[in-house]
Amino acid sequence: MKGVPQRIEAVLRERFRPVHLELSDESPRHAGHAGAASGGGHYEVTIVSAAFEGLSLLDQHRLVNEALRDLIGKEVHALAIRTVAPSRWSGPETGKP
Repeated sequence: MKGVPQRIEAVLRERFRPVHLELSDESPRHAGHAGAASGGGHYEVTIVSAAFEGLSLLDQHRLVNEALRDLIGKEVHALAIRTVAPSRWSGPETGKP
């Protein structure tokens, strides 16, 4: 069985076919937090996908939350989302969207 980070990545890759995807598990930084006590992890994701072209940031985040709905509130306690359309992506080396 896959771990939670692998499941998150698999869902996002399948749903969004990203140009770029970064996922980090921030759970160790939240040790002792109420969400950590329940077993839910804290994750941060940056995803660049054509699916976000022309959408508001809110709608982009809604798409990601919808894609991960089976994990959120269970295996995922917190998810920091950064979405970018390819037309606005400068690349990971710039540190800009």
